[in-house]
Amino acid sequence: MYRSLNASLIVETCRSTQARIAERFTDSGLSKIAGEILTVSEQAAGLSAWLAKPHLSLRALAGVGIITILIIVASVAVHIKVQMTVGNIGEFLQGLDAAINEVVFIGIAAYFFISLETRLKRQRALKAIRELRSLAHIIDMHQLTKDPEHMAETSTDTGRFPKRPQNPVELIRYLDHCSDLLALISKISALYVQEFDDPVTLVAVNEIENLTNGLSRKIWQKIMILDRILAPGNPAPAPNRG
Repeated sequence: MYRSLNASLIVETCRSTQARIAERFTDSGLSKIAGEILTVSEQAAGLSAWLAKPHLSLRALAGVGIITILIIVASVAVHIKVQMTVGNIGEFLQGLDAAINEVVFIGIAAYFFISLETRLKRQRALKAIRELRSLAHIIDMHQLTKDPEHMAETSTDTGRFPKRPQNPVELIRYLDHCSDLLALISKISALYVQEFDDPVTLVAVNEIENLTNGLSRKIWQKIMILDRILAPGNPAPAPNRG
């Protein structure tokens, strides 16, 4: 019961996270990214189900292709007559070399049909994973300028800048939301290989997990600095109006 990811629960988690971010940071770029991740999670639920099920039409096409190749090979073999004499050994060796090349090409053609379903699934999964990688980097761009030392700076609010965290507590919450979104991206990527056993896709998912973990570590370093700022005995910095 608890040995596999539930796509519907991941979608619900994305929805609740997006609602929390939109409530606290209304009309912010982070809330829009959370909305994109919610949309991606809904698409991922459908795609993971598509990856998990067998596609009989593709398998039937592969079977027809392989049977056709076998019929052609059998037909050629029936009409070949090999006469081994001392005078035509050279010709026989040349024919043998050509036959080996044909066998190799036949093997490649058979592999093409056998792997057709896997390659089509892999293509769709990798495209979705690339979207997740882009979202992870966009989140990193949003948290990049949210430095703890900016909390100690004061400036006049001109109204030209979007709403941003005004104090360490809000900044901690903002960074915490960034980390949550990165974790959700990692879980969404894991859906693609839960029922789809493909080494290439699994490597791509592992890269997403490593990327999100690395970005999340940077975020938590900032949160730890802010925790020290808020520790008892440290003077509270003036709110940032920039």
